[in-house]
Amino acid sequence: MKKGQIIEGIVQRVDFPNKGIVESAEGICMVKNALPGQRVQCAINKVRKGKAEGRLLQVLEPSRLECGSPCPHFGSCGGCTYLSLPYEEQLRIKEAQVKKLLDSVLAGQASNWKFEGIKASPVCFGYRNKMEFSFGDEVKDGPLALGMHKRGSFYDIVSVTDCQIIDEDYRRILRCVKAYFAGLQEQGTAVSFYHRLRHVGYLRHLLVRKAAKTGEILIALVTTSQMPAGMERREAVTAVEGRLTVTDAKMARKQTAAAEEERQLAEAELLNGFRKQLLSLELAGKIVGILHVQNDAVADVVQSDETTILYGQDYFYEELLGLRFKVSVFSFFQTNSLGAEVLYETAREYIADLIGEKAAQTVFDLYSGTGTIAQLMAPVAKKVIGVEIVEEAVAAARNNAALNGLHNCEFIAGDVLKVIDGIEEKPDLIILDPPRDGIHPKALDKIIRYGVEHILYISCKPTSLARDLEVFLARGYKVEKAVAVDQFPWTANVETCVLLTHKKPTSYIEVTMDYDKIVSDQKPRHTTYKMITEYVKEKYNLVVKSTTIADMKRSFGLEVGDYNVKEEKTNYRKEKITPEKRQAVEDALRYFGVIE
Repeated sequence: MKKGQIIEGIVQRVDFPNKGIVESAEGICMVKNALPGQRVQCAINKVRKGKAEGRLLQVLEPSRLECGSPCPHFGSCGGCTYLSLPYEEQLRIKEAQVKKLLDSVLAGQASNWKFEGIKASPVCFGYRNKMEFSFGDEVKDGPLALGMHKRGSFYDIVSVTDCQIIDEDYRRILRCVKAYFAGLQEQGTAVSFYHRLRHVGYLRHLLVRKAAKTGEILIALVTTSQMPAGMERREAVTAVEGRLTVTDAKMARKQTAAAEEERQLAEAELLNGFRKQLLSLELAGKIVGILHVQNDAVADVVQSDETTILYGQDYFYEELLGLRFKVSVFSFFQTNSLGAEVLYETAREYIADLIGEKAAQTVFDLYSGTGTIAQLMAPVAKKVIGVEIVEEAVAAARNNAALNGLHNCEFIAGDVLKVIDGIEEKPDLIILDPPRDGIHPKALDKIIRYGVEHILYISCKPTSLARDLEVFLARGYKVEKAVAVDQFPWTANVETCVLLTHKKPTSYIEVTMDYDKIVSDQKPRHTTYKMITEYVKEKYNLVVKSTTIADMKRSFGLEVGDYNVKEEKTNYRKEKITPEKRQAVEDALRYFGVIE
């Protein structure tokens, strides 16, 4: 096969996350968005080291497994992958994907491990408790669209007014908002969507969150600050102001202020109409908050430069496994509330099997988000310490722990890599729930150094999990059991829960040693300046000179050998030894056994 070649073949299987393996007369090719059993036509994009990757052109024959999609947007919307398959078949695909990845890593593990298959989501339609819709158009210069990105496109938007992974309340809200802004455009109001290439426009996203248990709904309209009313006039004044007289410049500034006031009034009127339209809807749930979020970032992400409450509050409540959680508009929370209960109940069962009726002493919940797992562990632990990099999520975790009357939970804001060195307590059990990219290698090393007997790893991306498991196995851990949990029906994503145990020796050999003789014969450990500087850099992110290390060694009455002669012959410029550097070097000297 070569680049540009068109081939036809049968999809033999789909590897995680969405890699259809096509077998053709020309060879094997990988394509996205294909289903097992389909006969497809694809164009070869890349051939490297004997492996070919292609782009799906068309499905020539459907798979015998397909039964038709209940969603009219399937195929054009990029949200779902397996919607034309029976749910049971989708579960089999995801189970096989996870098992294949784990087998590839655990093939060399001496002891047996148990794969417990996959657990289904309690509901497979209308399960999402959060959606981020984008404003745009389906074709260039077409009518306003509000929905999801078109499959394979960064710019085109599909109005998913009949989406099946959200419930009817979402669909009614989506139709209402789209109709409102489309109507304004028809009336001549210049309310445009944000163009991702030109970075101009007003409407960006519509964020909707709804609690499965309480039915509370939170809605946020995300826009830029580029409200069109009065913009042309203000920009023209600003452009010529530098060439005006003092008197004319004052007049120009007044005109600019008037234009800004006009803009604010127009925006307030627009947002007031937006609020009224939403509150007039008949919904099964209850709207508890409507927000306006301004975001002028160039990147196509949902974030806030400024948030204004148009109605109600900026949070809602959800319940999981008997606990109540306060969730803000940007807080991380599992997108499938009922599926999250299955995942967390599984994690709780794994831990209960380990500790039985006795309580664990100290539990680390790393990458803790809003503290859901930490709070579920609180009743069976003396203390739970959660670490999360998103400060808003940490604040929510603290509030939720107080809300649930849990006083043995501590939550720390910061990067796991940098924070855990400063935690005085040592864990008896570690729970990991990292983001999709897995754990930073240096953070993983620090986690393993604790040497805890048991680690529970919850992963939302099996390929990242497989990569991290290789490190765990190389450092003395083994996998006891694992299970997949379908948190995201019809999509290519799947969660995995893995229990790791530190390997213990199966037998012991009694050895008698003459300690005095060993000590007298032992040569002193040679520690280089490079070893010390690298240690200080990695652990404390500080750069220290060799002269500093030499001075510190002298302060402890240690010899510095030939380095002292070199220092005397060379005009070294000594650095100031700060308390932080002094402490770091002293720690390194103790670590390498130079001092006690």
